[in-house]
Amino acid sequence: MNTIRTIESKKVRIIRNMCRCAVCGDVIESKGVHDFVSCSCGHIFTDGGLEYLHRGFINPTDLVDLTEYEDLTLDKDKV
Repeated sequence: MNTIRTIESKKVRIIRNMCRCAVCGDVIESKGVHDFVSCSCGHIFTDGGLEYLHRGFINPTDLVDLTEYEDLTLDKDKV
């Protein structure tokens, strides 16, 4: 199930829950709701699949967000 979420006041649908570790360079992706994935050096993790973004890191600069999502917010100028 792919749930609609709100991120920064936008309604979005997560397409890919991915991030890259700036320390070891691993690109990791969580594909399911309880699919906890960490990089090989253990500095970052992601979880939640297409349902939610749950991230962790040793240092905030260790994690490079590669999340792909569809913006479902209506463009008020086009309505």
